[in-house]
Amino acid sequence: MTEDAATGPLAGVRVVELAGIGPGPFAAMMLADLGADVVRVDRVTDVDPSAFGTPHPDLLNRGRRSIGVDLKTAGGREVVLALVGGADALIEGFRPGVAERLGLGPADCHAVRPRLVYGRMTGWGQDGPAAPYAGHDIDYLALTGALHGVGRAGQRPVPPMNLLGDFGGGGMMLALGIVSALYAVRAGAPGQVVDAAIVDGVAVLSTQIHALRRLGMWQDPRGVNLLDGGAPFYDTYECADGRHLAVGALEPRFYDELVRRTGFPLPPDEALDRTDPGNWPALRESWARLFRTRTRDEWTALLAHSDACVAPVLDWAEAPGHPQLAARGTFVERDGAVQPAPAPRFSSTPTAVRRPPPQPGEHTDELLAEAGFDAARVAALRAAGAVA
Repeated sequence: MTEDAATGPLAGVRVVELAGIGPGPFAAMMLADLGADVVRVDRVTDVDPSAFGTPHPDLLNRGRRSIGVDLKTAGGREVVLALVGGADALIEGFRPGVAERLGLGPADCHAVRPRLVYGRMTGWGQDGPAAPYAGHDIDYLALTGALHGVGRAGQRPVPPMNLLGDFGGGGMMLALGIVSALYAVRAGAPGQVVDAAIVDGVAVLSTQIHALRRLGMWQDPRGVNLLDGGAPFYDTYECADGRHLAVGALEPRFYDELVRRTGFPLPPDEALDRTDPGNWPALRESWARLFRTRTRDEWTALLAHSDACVAPVLDWAEAPGHPQLAARGTFVERDGAVQPAPAPRFSSTPTAVRRPPPQPGEHTDELLAEAGFDAARVAALRAAGAVA
């Protein structure tokens, strides 16, 4: 796949990304993976021409071109608005009010591009008492109740990395919002603002838990429920070699398959009724004793090709080589970097990692020329420090 090949369902869509960290770049990566032409506006202070031609190590920035701009200068604002004039969407992740103070808020951008979808990525949202203040993934999870539910019974909550907040409730929701708004624009709607807040997104992701609570099927204490490690048939177990298995035998027929293939239980343990939560602690001890009799890979060989719903817990380096993931091409190698492939898959508009992550400012001249700046104006902008 060449860098010039525009493929994917978003081919022909132009996105301007005002550089940030975490969920905003992830949303931009998703759009680029889906075929959009994403222009990343990096800080001039991050530009190092000696690094041009070498992929940047941050894989979240893949698929883009980069221009170095000082947003605090009049010339920098001129450049960004020129880019916006030819764009379908914009992504920014500043605190509320910052883009407006830079002269790059929704009103400024819609003045030059009324059909623009203006995507805003924050943790707390654009309004509310917490909106002006800093926060991180763990804080947003804490406020929504999600963090309360992650951890072992009787122990403190455990941060689930930043996959649930930054990327699931944040970046992915922003990408969905932008695509939805683009669809509306193409159907005749005006441009609009997409306010993606991580607290909103994580709350939506937890809808099923709220439903189970209403049904009386979920208890508020962590680590005592069916899907949070409380059930012995939905948990992880240490094996003889210190590595682990993930067991997800929820349905009776899958649990029966697991019992049959493993020979559970070891004497003198008993095959207690698993539907009685009162038996769960004893069953967990019995399963733990059994799984410690073989290595992780020995159990995998025994259970992988079955409906026992057991999988080895692979580390980051092992995962790309697993036969299932290898067969699907779940990971790809691009410019020497093994990385997750674009997802999901499309039968008629296939996606690809078209470009490696750019160095900040690597495409400044190219993008300025596309935006209609002549050589004299580019030279003046560089001399003024507005671009690099």
